[in-house]
Amino acid sequence: MVVDALDVAFVVPSSGPSGIYGPSCWASGRLAVSEINDDGGILGREVRLCAVDGGRAPQAVAAEVGSLVASGAVGAVAGWHTSAVRQAVAPRLEGRVAYVYTALYEGGECTPGVFLTGETPAGQLLPALGWMARELGVRSWCIVGNDYVWPRASARVARTFAASVGAEVCDEIYVGLGTEEFGPTLRRVERSRAQGVLMFLLGSDAVRFNRAFTEMRLHDQRVRLSPLMDENMLLATGAANTHDLYSAAGFFEALGTPHGLDFERRYLDRLGPTAPAITSPGESCFEGMTLLAHLAAAARSTEVAPISAAAESVSYEGPRGAVRVHDRHLMQRIYLARADGLEFDVLAEISGGL
Repeated sequence: MVVDALDVAFVVPSSGPSGIYGPSCWASGRLAVSEINDDGGILGREVRLCAVDGGRAPQAVAAEVGSLVASGAVGAVAGWHTSAVRQAVAPRLEGRVAYVYTALYEGGECTPGVFLTGETPAGQLLPALGWMARELGVRSWCIVGNDYVWPRASARVARTFAASVGAEVCDEIYVGLGTEEFGPTLRRVERSRAQGVLMFLLGSDAVRFNRAFTEMRLHDQRVRLSPLMDENMLLATGAANTHDLYSAAGFFEALGTPHGLDFERRYLDRLGPTAPAITSPGESCFEGMTLLAHLAAAARSTEVAPISAAAESVSYEGPRGAVRVHDRHLMQRIYLARADGLEFDVLAEISGGL
């Protein structure tokens, strides 16, 4: 019987360019919490989500989360948000509570108490570039990204990865969050003569880029590859603007594995047919809350020290199939998909991950 509560600061965007991910993140987070509580909660404690808008300026998010933790109002932090927000939040926590970061990111996070469920470049970007080179002959890339840590750090890794598969990065272009006019950027892409565009763009920025890409007819000569292109973004982009658009991720709604189909069934049963679309960022929030429950169960505690000591023993099966924790990261399979109108067509498993 649940006799107490564990409040979790649930940091997901409801504003800004990444706000498009928010509804699915919330829906999947609520599903996870309802299933955890149906099973007795976390160590007998009812789990409750405390909303924090992760789409605001990083320092504003960090100040709110830090205050919640310092006051004892929350006993853990989880959610999908940018790396800029994560880098502001993590130091504020000082290892006092577990922090489960669910977004794909650039790799290298080692702050005590931070656990990560998202894809990293080694398992996502490297095999994707290799697949594109082998299967499509794409060996030259122009990078277009938002101007913050995830795109810039990922671009540095991409240069090394590209060289390892016989490809090259011809140019790098960075734009501010919330950019609406992509004409100058696309003209520079055209001048680069690259065969492909490697996109590190968030949410609505990526949507506007894709629309402008088609308007300038660049889709006739170049493919696009994004490590962050979810089902909602495809809908917003429009079927006419997704030609030769590829994405790599650990989860796609269209994947059709038994684990994924079971997740979809439970999602619709619990939330109804009008629930937000099932997306990769949203599912990652389900994954994050599920991981928090497994970590606490393995450690028999919600404290950071025992959770950290027990983390390497944690493995389970969820929507992404069999996963396990290694070095505080979730090891998982990665897939490559091509947009087919408003849906993804999953082409290959490109990384075993386990």
